[in-house]
Amino acid sequence: MSTSPDLVPAALWLDNQEVPALSGQTLPTYAPGTGQVLAHLPRGQKEDVDRAVASALRAQPAWAALDVNERQRILWKAGEAVLAHAEALAWREAVDVGKPISNARAIDVPRTADTFFYFAGWATKLHGETIPVRGPLFTYTVREPLGVIGAIIPWNFPLLLAARKIAPALAAGNTVVLKPPEEASLSCLLLARCLAEAGLPPGVLNVVTGLGHEAGAALVDHPGVAKITFTGGTDTGRLIMRNAAATLKKVSLELGGKSPFIVFSDADVTAAARAAVTAAFYNQGELCTCGSRLLVQRAVHDQVLEIVAEGARALVTGDPLDARTQVGPLVTAEHLQRVGGYVAKGDAEGARRVVGGDPFSPGWFLQPTVFADVRPEMTIAREEIFGPVLSVLPFDELEDAAALADATEFGLAAGIWTRDVGKAHTLAARLRSGTVWVNTYNRFDAAAPYGGVKQSGFGRENGFAVLEELTQRKTVWVAMDGGRG
Repeated sequence: MSTSPDLVPAALWLDNQEVPALSGQTLPTYAPGTGQVLAHLPRGQKEDVDRAVASALRAQPAWAALDVNERQRILWKAGEAVLAHAEALAWREAVDVGKPISNARAIDVPRTADTFFYFAGWATKLHGETIPVRGPLFTYTVREPLGVIGAIIPWNFPLLLAARKIAPALAAGNTVVLKPPEEASLSCLLLARCLAEAGLPPGVLNVVTGLGHEAGAALVDHPGVAKITFTGGTDTGRLIMRNAAATLKKVSLELGGKSPFIVFSDADVTAAARAAVTAAFYNQGELCTCGSRLLVQRAVHDQVLEIVAEGARALVTGDPLDARTQVGPLVTAEHLQRVGGYVAKGDAEGARRVVGGDPFSPGWFLQPTVFADVRPEMTIAREEIFGPVLSVLPFDELEDAAALADATEFGLAAGIWTRDVGKAHTLAARLRSGTVWVNTYNRFDAAAPYGGVKQSGFGRENGFAVLEELTQRKTVWVAMDGGRG
């Protein structure tokens, strides 16, 4: 696997400048495809977060007061800057995260740009309303920014998820302190430079790299932060929610998933089975909406299992910088060990391993894995694995599918495959899930709200829904009789 000399300098990004952590300490970040050190990142801590929040607080009033047309122009130019640096951003996502570079080029980078383009338009369209009330009064509302938004993102889609946090917050007049993942921060640091290149004023976006329990915790605790928006694991989400209570800051949490991919016998079985392979193994299964539970109506179970197993075997697993690669390495050695532990649990609990499950090197690779004869109570059927491991479970009727689909603490996403539109709508209404796809899977757009229920969190990203959560309404009452009434 080749390396590039064109790495963003490993520095914090404060006031549109590269600065070291005050402690001078750094953290290594590794290339998952080789296991070798890729760069050293500043180990930002409380004092660095204090500097970043102070910068964002200074910048926020002027950013909120800026002509909204200028705000729109800067965000649109940010999208253009992302496209101008597309190859450099894709390279960082591939080498730092381990995802296939073909995916980064085709999905992560273009959708990051689209996110800025979409929310640029909203900068000029946020408005209040007038309210008819009793008496000689003119009453209206205005929509105002919250202030400083603390954004904490995971390592599986750092570039795109950073954009989902940053773009709407800035469109609404907030400023942002971003804490990128310690495992994969390089694309976020380059993204910050793209925004500065687009004309974003100093302090409107600051980036503090470091460990979650140091820099991330300090951001959650900081009284100057109005809201934390977090994407990541459910256990961390619970901790953030508890700690944010001390300062009564708002919180949005997009957490884990154990998404069911449901195939009825009346579906286009071949198309559904092939889509199930992509749903389970896209991005190495390292995504919250991974279709990790394949629920198949018994009449077509064996046929679907055969196609899925064949598809899993055919996937090209290897160097993330090779354009032919479809499945890259897992992000860290520790994560590979964790996912491998789930494979061992599947074996131990009596599931039948049909395909894969073996690690290989150099780097942190695991063969795409398919388990059959999985029972709902098995660990691999209940817990989020966050890796290329698929569990296949049979069902008989719609009621059985609904019960199996909801037999988990999570509720992020689900897929339904059927030619019966009535059946699709009936089951979609039954499922306790933030998103339901019918005869498709993992479709996203900056315009469509996205988020979970149950232990998958609360709050929404994308669309107007996220702007409602990044602004607050102020009600203004004006006495039309000069106060004489």
